[in-house]
Amino acid sequence: MASAAFEDIAETFAFLGDWEDRYRHLIELGRAMPPLDPALQVPATKVEGCASQVWLMPRFQGAGSAARFDFEGDSDALIVRGLIALLHALYSGLTVDEVGRVDAAAELARLGLDAHLSAQRSNGVRAMVGRIRALAAAEAVA
Repeated sequence: MASAAFEDIAETFAFLGDWEDRYRHLIELGRAMPPLDPALQVPATKVEGCASQVWLMPRFQGAGSAARFDFEGDSDALIVRGLIALLHALYSGLTVDEVGRVDAAAELARLGLDAHLSAQRSNGVRAMVGRIRALAAAEAVA
């Protein structure tokens, strides 16, 4: 159920030969993201459970279960910004119902991230996915 943007990233990861190149690409994805307005980097948008500072600001188009999900995000760590960019590609544009059905672990495993992230970063990714799912679920019942 991956988006075209995520599929493009998956193809690029498959093309890149080694993990050093993949990490460089991940960092470039993060650098390409627009920064989150510092006024939005507040406790309400901060993701708990990440070793780095991470903020996610949801955006919804429409209302209820058919609302389209998007978000802005930022981090103080370059690789984590890249992980936010990956999650943005995975979830952006889905309905809030579809967000809950994405198997993020399986999609990210296709990139090999499950085997190449530190335990702290893996926990952070799980925390970000949990936050995204919770935001979408809350909008679905709104």
